[in-house]
Amino acid sequence: QVQLVESGGGLVQAGGSLRLSCAASGRTFSRYAMGWFRQAPGKEREFVAASSWINGNTYYQDSVKGRFTITRDNAKNTVYLQMNSLKPEETAVYYCAASSVVGGTYSRYEYDYWGQGTQVTVSS
Repeated sequence: QVQLVESGGGLVQAGGSLRLSCAASGRTFSRYAMGWFRQAPGKEREFVAASSWINGNTYYQDSVKGRFTITRDNAKNTVYLQMNSLKPEETAVYYCAASSVVGGTYSRYEYDYWGQGTQVTVSS
């Protein structure tokens, strides 16, 4: 089992920045690919970013490339999502997740563990 707890959400103006954190406990964190997803009201949960544990590769949804950065600190069992130049349409609950897929994955169905989510609200 892996337990995930997100933090760092909040209210920010358009163009602002937030850094989300996801603290993991339980099984060996470093052996999991980590991902961030988001879900806006009435919409499906969508992939935002992922970090592979085996080769350090990172992956992003096209709309966030150049603005969001996923990093992980295996010593602290924590993954981060730095979000810059936020847009109102990015208002959503943001979730972190852990996947046993070695290289990382875009598919939410391949993530085994999920956090409870943290609300990000971007005002215009």
